[in-house]
Amino acid sequence: MALPVLYIGNKNYSSWSMRPWLALKWGGIAFDEKIIPLGAEGYGRSQIKEIREVSPNGRVPALRVGDTAIYESLAICEWAAEQSPSLWPADALARADARSAASEMHAGFGALREAMSCNIRRRLDREQDWNANVGADLKQLFALWERALGKYGGPFLFGQRSIADAMYAPVCTRLRTYTVTMPDSARKYCDAIFADAAFQEWECAAEAEPWTIEQSEALYR
Repeated sequence: MALPVLYIGNKNYSSWSMRPWLALKWGGIAFDEKIIPLGAEGYGRSQIKEIREVSPNGRVPALRVGDTAIYESLAICEWAAEQSPSLWPADALARADARSAASEMHAGFGALREAMSCNIRRRLDREQDWNANVGADLKQLFALWERALGKYGGPFLFGQRSIADAMYAPVCTRLRTYTVTMPDSARKYCDAIFADAAFQEWECAAEAEPWTIEQSEALYR
């Protein structure tokens, strides 16, 4: 049987693509990847032709397993965990806790994500003055991380690497890009993500990509 194929966007910008990619890597699941550069005609409206051909909702990431398309980041991660159960904590309550944290990232932190678009290559010189909604998201983020790291001992949120870490890894890159002031616990957690071999593989590829999305780059001028 052919390997699953993970269709992703530009590694520099596509935070949602990074999440299942990390989960598959951490789970030791063999897969092929195909990058479909974003920014083409239809971008922002889920109408890029190449993506529509492989993803029912017109978005990436999408994982094709045989003739089935799994086209949502957390769903791909859950499929990966069924192949590699170590992607969630073994304890039932810890597993539920980790799922709560992953789902909170999936559904929340909208102000943070809107204000801090993903651009792995970038480093801003100084932190901006964040509005109240972004400030509230940062407060909630750091509280979640501190609680999990304190309860489960770190260096990852639930002790060992899990889907929860895959969901929050792109946030670590945003905090770095935007020079966000953070507590020591959050900084150490980000350092653990940045030191991970799979993350470094993604980061190196992102830095080497030839494609840019003008709308995203314009935010930094």
